[in-house]
Amino acid sequence: MSGKLPADQPRELILKASDSSNPDHGFQSLDNLPIEYLLENGVIVLDKPAGPTSHEVATWVRKILEVERVGHGGTLDPAVTGILPTGVGNATKAMQALLPAGKEYICVLELHKGTPEEDIRRVIDDFVGKLYQKPPLRSAVKRLLRVREIYYNKILEIKGRLVLFRVGCEAGTYIRKLCFDIGEALGVGGHMRELRRTRVGNFKEDEHMCSLYDLKDAFIFWKETGEETELRKYLLPIEFGIGHLPVINIRDSAVDAVCHGANLAASGVVSLSSDMKKEDMVILKTLKGEAVAVAKCADTSDRIAKAKSGIVAISERVLMERGRYPSMWKKKPKE
Repeated sequence: MSGKLPADQPRELILKASDSSNPDHGFQSLDNLPIEYLLENGVIVLDKPAGPTSHEVATWVRKILEVERVGHGGTLDPAVTGILPTGVGNATKAMQALLPAGKEYICVLELHKGTPEEDIRRVIDDFVGKLYQKPPLRSAVKRLLRVREIYYNKILEIKGRLVLFRVGCEAGTYIRKLCFDIGEALGVGGHMRELRRTRVGNFKEDEHMCSLYDLKDAFIFWKETGEETELRKYLLPIEFGIGHLPVINIRDSAVDAVCHGANLAASGVVSLSSDMKKEDMVILKTLKGEAVAVAKCADTSDRIAKAKSGIVAISERVLMERGRYPSMWKKKPKE
């Protein structure tokens, strides 16, 4: 997967049935959701500064937005800067769904001795694919040997003993350990001098990214004037944060059942992404594109598309509140 993360995998849409969504229920568009709703169901492409922990940054966001719950997806060490995906309110439930998306970093590797450029390029090219890693001494997890995948390494600049490179990797990869291993492979030693995360799934360094100062200014401006434009630019729908996942689009009649924790039956499927495998994480959506739940595939795309009965997806985290769509399922009578 040269230069691409798992989130970039192209998928086609398989049509299983024909149906339409009732305009009287749900949101007709995700582009103009009420700002009050986003403050309970939004995600932020936050640019974490060097110094504080990821937990401290999430706490500051909670205080800035005057909300009860804020959670981040993917911890960054205090000295590391860059993208810290942040969920507000109900969107904290979706942060776990970022695990299969892949991450990208810009890293400065400092070698301990001068090394020919051709050797550096050759060795870094070798560090692509599945690698064994043991977390460094300074880590928050047990130091057990694990396998992590490097999707790509691209050298951007070499200046003396400093190597600037871009790396795309699986969640849980230790870039500090990667730098150490590259130095060992070159026979000169090396360490990570500086690191910035530039991407997690759909969270990228673009016009949506904001600093804590940007977020506070936008929120105060909205509170004082009612002008939403700047805050809306930073507070994005929950669907943005999980846009990397394959999708199963479901009928209106199935929505409220899923909101009550039911698994998805074959009869509720209208269309779905191609190339899904059993156990894959998937997002269940309404025909208007609203996220209903994060689920796990019970079968492959091809089999789900042909299934006439049975459970096709196991609900794991419900994202939509109950009652947005009417109940059209039979409840068991109370004994």
